Amino acid sequence: MQTVPLDKKRHNRKAFDCEITALNDYLHSMASQQALKDNTRTYILENSENPSDIVGYYTLTMTTIELSKLPPKLQKKHFNNSSSALIARLAVDKKYKHRKIGSWLLIDALKRVLNASDIIAFPMVIVDAKDGVVEFYEKFGFSPFLNEEKKLYLPIATIRANFSD
Repeated sequence: MQTVPLDKKRHNRKAFDCEITALNDYLHSMASQQALKDNTRTYILENSENPSDIVGYYTLTMTTIELSKLPPKLQKKHFNNSSSALIARLAVDKKYKHRKIGSWLLIDALKRVLNASDIIAFPMVIVDAKDGVVEFYEKFGFSPFLNEEKKLYLPIATIRANFSD
């Protein structure tokens, strides 16, 4: 399996349905526009038998870190940093649920984030988890911000340690 950048001429965005309106609507009508404006990058996992069919996707961008909402040790470590990677969206089409595609997409996104951090340094990746998926991210080592259980972070150092050979 391999992800590729969203190509609105190649990928059938309108057929994608993850059963979450906001995630469907973003892919259907905004992802390409946001990429053209250099605001986000959306990566598609294509169906190997029919590449126009979208199995799942994720969107990456940058965001600011609210240092006061991190544990004191991280506040001290990153006191002069304000930027972080953001996995803004991650979704799997309902036809492909229960096949661990979400896990595969998250790992792929983390590898891209790690590669980006080797070029332009930033200390962590953040996700704003939708209802019912906080535990999914916690299984991969994400921790919640203080007083924000749906906003989670994972230090780049942890990602690097997990993917080192």
